[in-house]
Amino acid sequence: QVQLVESGGGVVQPGGSLRLSCAASGSMLTIYTMGWYRQAPGKQRELVASIAPGGVTKYADPVKGRFTLSRDNAKNMVYLQMDSLKPEDTAVYYCNVDRVLMADPKFEYNLWGQETQVTVSS
Repeated sequence: QVQLVESGGGVVQPGGSLRLSCAASGSMLTIYTMGWYRQAPGKQRELVASIAPGGVTKYADPVKGRFTLSRDNAKNMVYLQMDSLKPEDTAVYYCNVDRVLMADPKFEYNLWGQETQVTVSS
């Protein structure tokens, strides 16, 4: 089984920065697309950014130019660097992996981390 462990959330003032990390562990052969979602109070969960195994990234329009997603395939980790944070970035953030090829070999699909809170407030 795959575990996704998140870290790096917290409270920051508008204009500040935070870096979220997500570590995947388990008997994995290949991790496919990794990414981050977020859910603000009263809103649906939305994709923030995703990154394919080869490094191609996609960003939601509200975060383009402010957030940077990267991954370290050797360490099975994905990072979300969040700069110029705004109050509207306040949300619970979730790490996601869409598909993992395990050593069985079998696939596991749509895996989620435990969540981490990001609060942007003065």
